[in-house]
Amino acid sequence: MTEQRPITDDLQALLDVLPAHITEAVIAANNFDNLLEIVLDLGRIPVARFVGGETKLSDQEITHEDIQTVVAHIGDFDADNRAGMERTLHRISAIRNRRGHIVGLTCRVGRAVYGTLDIIQDLVESGQSLLILGKPGIGKTTMLREAARILAETKRVIIVDTSNEIGGDGDVPHPAVGKARRMQVATPSLQHEVMIEAVENHNPEVIVIDEIGRELEAEAARTIAERGVQLIGTAHGRTLENLLLNPTLSDLVGGIESVTLSDEEARRRGTQKTVLERRSPPTFDVLIEIQERNLLVVHPDVAAAVDTLVRGLPLLPEIRSRDEDGKIQVRKPPPQPHFPQRTPQQGLRRSSSANGAVNPPYLTAHSAGGSARQTQQTGEEAEFQPLGQPDSSGRQKAIRIYPYGVARNRLLQATKRLGVPAVIARDLETAESLMTLRTYYRARQQPILDAEERGLPIYVLRANTVSQMEQALLDMFNLAGEAAASEFTEDISNATQTAIQSVLNGQRFVDLPPAPSTIRRLQHEMARQADLVSHSYGKDPNRRVRIYRD
Repeated sequence: MTEQRPITDDLQALLDVLPAHITEAVIAANNFDNLLEIVLDLGRIPVARFVGGETKLSDQEITHEDIQTVVAHIGDFDADNRAGMERTLHRISAIRNRRGHIVGLTCRVGRAVYGTLDIIQDLVESGQSLLILGKPGIGKTTMLREAARILAETKRVIIVDTSNEIGGDGDVPHPAVGKARRMQVATPSLQHEVMIEAVENHNPEVIVIDEIGRELEAEAARTIAERGVQLIGTAHGRTLENLLLNPTLSDLVGGIESVTLSDEEARRRGTQKTVLERRSPPTFDVLIEIQERNLLVVHPDVAAAVDTLVRGLPLLPEIRSRDEDGKIQVRKPPPQPHFPQRTPQQGLRRSSSANGAVNPPYLTAHSAGGSARQTQQTGEEAEFQPLGQPDSSGRQKAIRIYPYGVARNRLLQATKRLGVPAVIARDLETAESLMTLRTYYRARQQPILDAEERGLPIYVLRANTVSQMEQALLDMFNLAGEAAASEFTEDISNATQTAIQSVLNGQRFVDLPPAPSTIRRLQHEMARQADLVSHSYGKDPNRRVRIYRD
């Protein structure tokens, strides 16, 4: 039995402004709960759109008089050609001809459905910023409205209401938003300014915003998030992949950038010289895709999800659904293993000269493409031992790192993802190591000279990217040596098993990252044992395995 939820739709108010024969047809259809919108186009028959399909309302074509009947009974149309109805959540959108005359209307039914937020209420109340995606009419705004109402019980909530869809038309917000305050937007092009004004003037703890669609709005959202305000919003798009490929809005999830690798690094990774990486920390912590009204795909860590996508690994989100009895089911994915981007023979090792002797100055930092140096005060360079040796209890000792020319926010991401106890030092005097870029190191700038004089280990990176910082941290904490190489096969096995499970759960196919022939044989064997089909594609060093059903 389907659970009944309290619904406020003020449907009669919308029916009262429609032509009489249209109203009678809607009542005769007797399917109010599933009614999404009514479409009136000049010279065409009227149509009602329901969840699951649409229905013809009349055999009579819409006339100018029918359209004027509706326009005369509603509020004025704004710059975005939308109008509302006082104290309701309904929205009427106009289509105009070249002379500005209205020749079509879309009358969207606005509903306040109480209790719809229970499926993600834990995320909303966590204090994290949430971004909701989904096709039009699937319930994004309804969920925003409910989030504003619930959070306003305990927090200061401001709604930035561009088209009065969240709080309804008129000066008084609809009761469905509870105690939340509402700021209206004069024209859609000024939405970003109202977002900033809300933060600067009204001291909110939470800002709710519908339809982030422009670059300035994305920039305003980032500014708000960096001020410590929780953001809950929606954006144009249906999936995380859609958003990443949208140049205007990709910054909401961190964006992507092209990074050029050296020949050696490209060979080590088994990739082309130009690869994609996440550009910056995402504005939103959590992303929710509304697939169906009672089926949601949740990415609880947007940064990790984007990194997984750009690395070509299978994306395994959390699935939340509500069954016919109203019970919420949460399917969490298996832990996604870190897929090493090296072969077993490429574990960290000391750089050797042509005659096989170990070069004393440095340890090779593979992904960083640079070195960790330690200079004695005598001026002679001595072999450097990793700082992060475990203590007597087996715990890693914390290391204070001074980033010079290195993005602190990216370094924090790298430490968080690796789970290493690194601390960002504010000055060189309190630091135990220095991390910098190759350009700064070669320029012999003063902090570099000071660090060398103090005998601090210096980690030199080729590029200011998270992946290279991760590899430098692995070196620093001595996590990328023989132990990492010995665990490589197990990591490969876990990653392949994750891909197999994705295909068994219904995914059409999964492409594994490029791997050498010995690893590909292992992947083929695992696919065969799971009664799945696998083939290798591409040329070495980019040859990879694809797993799919027969």
